[in-house]
Amino acid sequence: MASLNVGNLGEYLREQRRNAQLSLRQLADAAGVSNPYLSQIERGLRKPSADVLQQVAKALRISAETLYVRAGILDEKERDELETRAVILADPSINERQKQVLLQIYESFRKENGFEVTGYSEYSDDGVDDDVDATADGPRTADGSDADPKDHPSS
Repeated sequence: MASLNVGNLGEYLREQRRNAQLSLRQLADAAGVSNPYLSQIERGLRKPSADVLQQVAKALRISAETLYVRAGILDEKERDELETRAVILADPSINERQKQVLLQIYESFRKENGFEVTGYSEYSDDGVDDDVDATADGPRTADGSDADPKDHPSS
């Protein structure tokens, strides 16, 4: 596991807090942590948990993953992968099935290019068939194979 670089994290948090025009007390209240504890984090004296970082990120309206990277909890490449998934899942212009298929394609490309596939089990337990053929058009039989079009004429 990567060691925490709390000095760098603290400086970054202070900068983000100032950019948001929040006092230390205001951010502590918004994040649900004590003012002295947040001060110690900013000064590099404390190593906050991932939960605390998530609360602070939410209060600052920044990515929690960015703070995880700064704290050494998350690798930069892992953050990029998580953000890619988050963007796909948040897209309102595609339906849930399409999101699942797109995530499967993304994973297959990562695997093909030699990247470790971390999986997305938290997204795939929704009843969507994990073996969906993203290029298939038309009706399918009960076993998932393509149905003969003459068996199912169009209306």
